[in-house]
Amino acid sequence: MSSLNPADLHTDPTLFSGVDVYAVAGNPIAHSKSPEIHQRFAEQAQQKMHYGRLQPDINAFALVAKTFFAAGGKGMNVTVPFKLDAQVFADALTPRAQLAGAVNTLWIKDGQVWGDNTDGAGLVRDLLAQGIALHQSRILLLGAGGAARGVLGPLLEQSPKCLVIANRSSEKADELVKLFANLAAINEVALESRTLLELEDATKTPYAFDLVINATAAGLTDESPLSTGAVANVFVPSSFAYDMVYGKTTAFMRQALQRGARVSDGLGMLVEQAADAFLLWRGAHLATVIDPRAVLAKLRS
Repeated sequence: MSSLNPADLHTDPTLFSGVDVYAVAGNPIAHSKSPEIHQRFAEQAQQKMHYGRLQPDINAFALVAKTFFAAGGKGMNVTVPFKLDAQVFADALTPRAQLAGAVNTLWIKDGQVWGDNTDGAGLVRDLLAQGIALHQSRILLLGAGGAARGVLGPLLEQSPKCLVIANRSSEKADELVKLFANLAAINEVALESRTLLELEDATKTPYAFDLVINATAAGLTDESPLSTGAVANVFVPSSFAYDMVYGKTTAFMRQALQRGARVSDGLGMLVEQAADAFLLWRGAHLATVIDPRAVLAKLRS
């Protein structure tokens, strides 16, 4: 059981006079580590701010966000299931939010609510911090939903050799290939789609991957999107398996470990995307004083 009372799930900026107020919105939200992460960034950067939680009813995101900003809220992180609502709510979008098709960060600038998506940048920074070479690598992205779309742009900008999007049905994966074809061409990446079933076929998946990212929700229910047959084709000991779910060793991660590959959960991505949001809100000049890896180490301990 969470020790939070219902009031802790609704942040009212009018209750914090003289302090800039931020919040994370999601449903459910009690488990979120974002308040702790931003509190640590605020301490590192000596910023006076309050960061709370918001749990809108499923159909009430726009109303809650409007009320929060009208009451003086400065910025908001947005998580499941409201990233599409946040995109609709924003008055203006950054190019990467447009490409991601979803928004995870909102803030007020020049009287407008701006929307950005820091997920992909957070993922790339976490991978690079863990020593994973992305340039000229072979990447397999599992899933073609919002989480996959949100990270595709920044991954393609790292110029991997190829990036394969694998999904249960090919339709959504094909759609993403079309949507990102231009960016892939600019960065000279072979971008293609496959069904999860095709990963079992050695003629269709003739080589293993350097990096395999699970962007499906399977980790939440402790299932894996990969069948036993696919695992044998996808992983070799030099592979790196990354699950966006954090806080546990998922079925997908266990499959990779059994093949001798290295693994990571998505906690580093959470911290790094939060760092991006913090700098959007408080100023890019603070990049030299916040230390996301120290915050991550603290969360892991």
